Amino acid sequence: MGLLGILVGLGLLIWLAFRGWSVLLLAPAAALIAAAFAGEPLLASWTQIFMGTAARFLAQFFPLFLLGALFGKLMNDSGSVTAITDFMTARLGKARAVLAVVLAGALVTYGGVSLFVAFFVLVPMAQALFRAADIPRRLMPAAIILGTSTFTMTALPGTPAIQNAIPMPFFGTTPFAAPGLGLIASMIVLGSGLWWLRRAEAAARQSGEGYGTDAAAAPEVAAGDEMVRERATTAREFDPAEIAHGLSSPKPPPVLQAALPLIVVIAVNLVMSLLILPRLDVSFLAEERWGATSLSAVAGVWSVVVALAAAILVLVALHGSRLPSLRESMDAGANASVLPALSIASLVGFGAVIAGMPSFALVRDWVLTIGGGPLVSLAVATNVLAALTGSASGGLTIALDALGPTYMDLAAQLRIDPALLHRVAVIGSGTLDILPHNGAVVSLLALCGSSHRESYVDIIMVGIVSSLLALAAVIALGSLFGAF
Repeated sequence: MGLLGILVGLGLLIWLAFRGWSVLLLAPAAALIAAAFAGEPLLASWTQIFMGTAARFLAQFFPLFLLGALFGKLMNDSGSVTAITDFMTARLGKARAVLAVVLAGALVTYGGVSLFVAFFVLVPMAQALFRAADIPRRLMPAAIILGTSTFTMTALPGTPAIQNAIPMPFFGTTPFAAPGLGLIASMIVLGSGLWWLRRAEAAARQSGEGYGTDAAAAPEVAAGDEMVRERATTAREFDPAEIAHGLSSPKPPPVLQAALPLIVVIAVNLVMSLLILPRLDVSFLAEERWGATSLSAVAGVWSVVVALAAAILVLVALHGSRLPSLRESMDAGANASVLPALSIASLVGFGAVIAGMPSFALVRDWVLTIGGGPLVSLAVATNVLAALTGSASGGLTIALDALGPTYMDLAAQLRIDPALLHRVAVIGSGTLDILPHNGAVVSLLALCGSSHRESYVDIIMVGIVSSLLALAAVIALGSLFGAF
């Protein structure tokens, strides 16, 4: 009965979440249904396991949600994201419209700008370029997904995305885990994705298909759609309802000033991870008052937090005069972090209830017996859970909460570098999460005025197939040569 309860609870969670119900309600309800089937004490399952695990997730990662959303909002309202996209448009132009959209998305998201902030700037940019180049409008979502939701989220070393931060406390790694493998994976995703988009563009030209007619929803309409909002807040770290709050600069800054905070994020993250934190005396962390933890468990989160905080200070110093209402923009950014953080924490709490049930041992044993070794089974686990939840961060945390210690034991036995586990887990979470019910996909299609029928095949090819190719390459290379 316990296994049936897991399936029923998970099925209800997926079905109702797809229909736009709030995860804040669904996750505890689905967890209690699963616990009831297993004969577990319901109140204890909710207050001691579900809430305890959700609270630990928030304690670990809410600073990243908060600073990431705040940084994204300030980058948007200062006009910095617009300045960068305008620069890419001018430099690459309509002759390389697809490349311009992909690279602009990659630049701003690797620099720490929240996904949904990037969407609201990239969609108008893509519309203008694709219309001028007469490229079918249906290819816009795939181009934006490739630049924002694939290699810059999971593969590029040092990315400040929450997905890259989640494995760090479990494996004692840094944001730059397995940098060589991450770069190879990024090149595979970018190369295969661009190849597919060029092929689709050429086929459209040959058949005489042009841009078509605009059918996009106004950004404020899409952002205010409750269905879009509920799905979006489990996908990334920004509540799209806050995008319209605050005031934006009427004039964007020079591009170098606009890009400087992005450079600060990457540079400070690198310096903190490789130079400063390893040299600090943090023996006090072993004391109970500091959580009886270790530097390896917190260093990754600390480095990203400091990088985002430094970038925010630089941004305000450079562009404070361009922010018409700094307080309103900061309030909106802070508020934008809350619902996504609570939504993902609720998914994590659900996973903890499931993982604590005796029948979950059957699932764990099945995962660990998948052929190909620990790297393959870890990739399968993160893929499946990210696919079921429609959330890379939610699926990844559930998988590592349930199986992280087991994989660390296996790594010690088989002499597998935890950095390799980190990179496989993160890339694995960013593949099948891009299924039709994924909040980022639903939101982007609404913004582009497109449908699943028109655009989803191209999203599959650039977002899922290219990432699976990169994941396979990382597993193969990591099995042969270890982490590098």
